[in-house]
Amino acid sequence: MKLIIAANWKMNKTRAETEAFCREIKARQEDFHDTEVVICPPFTSLEAAGRSLSGSAIKLGAQNLFWEKAGAFTGEVAPPMLVDLGVQYVIIGHSERRHLLGEDDAAVHKKLKAALEHRLRPILCVGETREERERGETEVVVGTQLRRALEGLDPALIEELVVAYEPVWAIGTGIAATAADAHRAATLVREIAAECLGSAAVERLRVQYGGSVNAGNIGEFVALPSIDGALVGGASLAVDSFAALILSAQEAAR
Repeated sequence: MKLIIAANWKMNKTRAETEAFCREIKARQEDFHDTEVVICPPFTSLEAAGRSLSGSAIKLGAQNLFWEKAGAFTGEVAPPMLVDLGVQYVIIGHSERRHLLGEDDAAVHKKLKAALEHRLRPILCVGETREERERGETEVVVGTQLRRALEGLDPALIEELVVAYEPVWAIGTGIAATAADAHRAATLVREIAAECLGSAAVERLRVQYGGSVNAGNIGEFVALPSIDGALVGGASLAVDSFAALILSAQEAAR
């Protein structure tokens, strides 16, 4: 199965910075022959990114969406608006949305359903906090997040689901999970997805690792049969570090 490496820029980069990055990464795309690369800029740079990436195999992703198609929802962005900009992927339920901005499992479920109904490919994030990990609750937390996100969804809608295991305690800390941690979580994700959707619906499921991932440690994750790529934060902000990470992932996955 093809690797998927997604860049989550969070609240970084102006339109000009986005255009410069996308032009340079596009120029290197011939090196990314075994990997699906996704760039997720902030909303203000989606159009600039899409224009700069036009004609390349690099996909455009958004960092969030709202579950309604239109209406009086100040500050929100609807699925049709993303589709109109050429967005193909959307991150849903990132820990910063959950823990800093108060998104609960019910909101994540509605966003996931809306994304699928509009044929946007979701990158669904799950992961435990440090306190939950120390209490031995990783499996319970990840299992609950995933079950509530997938509950009642039509398996026929799920063509290419991506789940990113992102332990909250590893995001932006410089402390990555171990390969064994990631493997246990990814295996659990696959089991629960099959339980919720049926084994046929998850045959194309891809599981990413995220959390302080970089060119130096990506290899130990994608070398695992349970991990199909990464959701990358800080290491995706510079072209050189992001390209190096992709090449390291390809080499390790061979």
